Amino acid sequence: MQPRFDLAQQFRHLNLQGNFLLANAWDIAGARIFEETGFAAIGTTSGGIAYSHGYCDAELIDRDDMLRHIAAIAGAVNVPVTADIEAGYGASAPAVADTILRVIEAGAVGINIEDNSHGTMPSPLFDIPEQSARIRAAREAADQADLPLWINARIDTYLLGLGDETESRLAMTVARANAYLAAGADMVFVPALTDISLVKRLRALLHGPLNLMAMPGAPSAAELFAAGANRVSLGVCPMLAAMGTIREIAIEARSRGTWQTMQRSFYGFAEAEALFSARGN
Repeated sequence: MQPRFDLAQQFRHLNLQGNFLLANAWDIAGARIFEETGFAAIGTTSGGIAYSHGYCDAELIDRDDMLRHIAAIAGAVNVPVTADIEAGYGASAPAVADTILRVIEAGAVGINIEDNSHGTMPSPLFDIPEQSARIRAAREAADQADLPLWINARIDTYLLGLGDETESRLAMTVARANAYLAAGADMVFVPALTDISLVKRLRALLHGPLNLMAMPGAPSAAELFAAGANRVSLGVCPMLAAMGTIREIAIEARSRGTWQTMQRSFYGFAEAEALFSARGN
């Protein structure tokens, strides 16, 4: 396992060089498969971890439980791991700082942090000054830990469909993005933005790098990179696709008593044993 500082520098380089496709895992098996197939880094998916343990998304899984899963994934691979910490597990800046220190202890060298209040406040998003203070606290905590943590500030304007029209939503996104970058974020993440023309416009107005999310119906990674994205994350979508596959297996088995769906993407016992025996587990 590489030293933590080296992994952090490696992850920073991947984000800055661009054309960076990030896989997101919800368990050790998935993380190792992504690593085995050549992904240069792994992100955790809060939604995937929550669903796999019977919770809805949006910080309903306990922070300690989430940290245990982050630590398990980070300890199971040799590539950098960035942690999805939702909104930071606490509205206040000190609460976010405490979470950051815990995430670093768990082995992560990057984070995603949302400006989504998850229904705990009248507004769906934190106010810009409030979220900026939370991001500054995250940066200060990382500096205290002597780690160049990559902070990815997620902006949910497109995910939640905020703003009355195209121009107002874009303006909201730009205002938040540049404020968060000024507060210490390294990158901004705008999930659900898939319109190439809007990606280009947003990128031209940003003061830092852009992360977008792969999802059904979205343009290809090559198209999103060409439009200005530095990074494209798979997010929770692989986990949801796995759930869809399990449902297809169940329907076929119940209705026909056959296993074609299962056979189509079967990993294999020997492959699974090799995947884990290589790490001594």
